[in-house]
Amino acid sequence: MGSVFVVGSINRDYVCFVDRRPRAGETVTGATLVTRHGGKGANQAAAAVEGGASVRLLARVGADAAALAGRDDLTRRGVDVSPVRETAGVATGAAFITVTPDGENAVVVAPGANGVLRESDVDAVAGLVSESSVLVTQLEVPLDAVVRAVDLCGPTTHVLLNAAPWRPLPGSLLGRIDTLVVNEDEAAALIGSAVDGVDGARAGATRILARGPGAVVVTLGADGVVVADADGCTHVPAPRVRVVDTTGAGDVLVGWLAALLADGRPLGRAAAIAVEKASASVAFVGARSPLGTT
Repeated sequence: MGSVFVVGSINRDYVCFVDRRPRAGETVTGATLVTRHGGKGANQAAAAVEGGASVRLLARVGADAAALAGRDDLTRRGVDVSPVRETAGVATGAAFITVTPDGENAVVVAPGANGVLRESDVDAVAGLVSESSVLVTQLEVPLDAVVRAVDLCGPTTHVLLNAAPWRPLPGSLLGRIDTLVVNEDEAAALIGSAVDGVDGARAGATRILARGPGAVVVTLGADGVVVADADGCTHVPAPRVRVVDTTGAGDVLVGWLAALLADGRPLGRAAAIAVEKASASVAFVGARSPLGTT
């Protein structure tokens, strides 16, 4: 199995289970609150370990209890957190999540220390980045750091970008991406028109492919994913499962996809396995599987 280097975020998740979300100016009571470890970078790193990869994570955290607990959780899961840097005077990132009875979530993120990850932090681990089989990154950290990590990749490193949460991407970056993972909203923002359902994802993925990435994966929730590359465009359906909480399902997919690509699996087969793992993850609360269940 190959190595995966993740440049991304670490958060503390505050998850409220509610009967419905409040309207503007309204207070809804009776919610159930749970706290979990999160952050797209950390979640994807944990999932990549579950997929069998050797994983390192570069991130920024605050000098607080949330950082200590978050790093401890990742270490117990097998993620090498030695590149993680502590930042005085800034809190560890936090995500505030509401989950309705159908399992759907809405998220507000306070970036905290994630927002101060710098190009110099990436430069400090340049050798590890360039030697990795797969680089995974997202957009919960500054774009400059993401671009720098991509620039440092060696010729054999597969670059996997999860363009979430959405922000505009320079064309020069798109041309450096081997596999771009987006949901329907992110795909729509990238091409400037709506992307809806499997047929919309097929058309959108093909248009995105023409912008420069080597392959595009459009995630469709319960409908699985659409995968587009030089060989064509394929729909990979998802199994039907009981939904408890969809938080982090996309991160599970990205992490498993990275691990399988690092192992040399073809993209189509890797995507099919990753969809199965992401679907299974919605049966429990939080963005990561409970320790000891994988």
